[in-house]
Amino acid sequence: MLEYLKIYKPTGIRLVYGNKQYVWDDNGKRYLDYHTGFGVAFLGHRPRRVVERLKRQLERLMVATPSFENDVRDEMLNLLGKIIPQRYRYIVLQNSGTEAVEVALKIARKATGRSKIVSFIGSFHGRTYGSLSVTWNPNYREPFKPLLPNVTFLPWNKIEHLERGIDEDTAAVILELIQGEGGVNPASLEFVKALYDEVKRKNCLLIVDEVQTGFGRTGSIWAFQQYNVEPDIFTAGKAIGGGFPVGLVVVRDGLGDVLKPGEHGSTFGGNPLACAAIVGSIETLLEDDVADKARVKGERLRRLLEEELGELRIVRRVKGLGLMLGVELRKQPISVILELQKLGLLASKAGATTVRLLPPYLISDDDISWSIEVLKNAISKCYS
Repeated sequence: MLEYLKIYKPTGIRLVYGNKQYVWDDNGKRYLDYHTGFGVAFLGHRPRRVVERLKRQLERLMVATPSFENDVRDEMLNLLGKIIPQRYRYIVLQNSGTEAVEVALKIARKATGRSKIVSFIGSFHGRTYGSLSVTWNPNYREPFKPLLPNVTFLPWNKIEHLERGIDEDTAAVILELIQGEGGVNPASLEFVKALYDEVKRKNCLLIVDEVQTGFGRTGSIWAFQQYNVEPDIFTAGKAIGGGFPVGLVVVRDGLGDVLKPGEHGSTFGGNPLACAAIVGSIETLLEDDVADKARVKGERLRRLLEEELGELRIVRRVKGLGLMLGVELRKQPISVILELQKLGLLASKAGATTVRLLPPYLISDDDISWSIEVLKNAISKCYS
């Protein structure tokens, strides 16, 4: 029997079923899911509208490249127009967030004629070669060097480094407004404003990676809407497909003719099933007021985390926005994550010392209260 290449450390549990905010293993044990496939299942497991749209599309058309027009793509574009600000006119569908970043980098380099990309310490943008080149973590980068040349990493949230770091050779600056893999580290409003002004002065492009922050998770449809900036390009993924693999690149007016036919492509990007999944996801987002619910529930979850965990000396702080939160510890979090799993709560690691919490918007007040109790017990047990 073939074995799956171990590119992830196994958790030791076999999942067999998922519904809304819960998953079950092969022993019938139920888990409250604050892992959600690194944020993919933000709309819950098997969201009804997404499943219905996929079933309907399976009966009609499964395969069509972007060369062929089709009804479901038109429906998707119409709905995307309701959640994407008017400044943006063009989109490209890919199959993952890392592919979306690749497209964004290609557009930036070709549009500006420049080669330098500025990223930030703590950033994560994917593991394919271009996106890996702008991902900071040396553990991900070192085994695969040489990567793309002329990439600079600036200190996070340090305004004083922007002027010299962003220069006339810079094609684009790429950032997550909340660094996910890097430790759930939010950018400050002052930092983003200074960065936005510097990008304009140097006449380069701003790329915002919304693969994890976007589609309602932070309490607004796009995180950049809370920072009062409009990037030239932004990427999305994870939650936008409702569980179906999708990557999205959104480009402002004026950049739509940069890539010529043949300069980029994707066999499966923009296929009818992906378009149908996005339609179902947007219907859910709008009809269920997902972003507002994420804001309200996120505020409650964060407040209780701060109140209940703040008394534990091992807890350094709670950070994040909406339903993208992290509990930063003074030691590594792996033992806590494993204990949480035993107790029925799934979470993930971010950075060196943070327990990352990415619950679905469907979590109830009872779920929140229970998860706080479980977190407190797990942390106390591991570091008493």
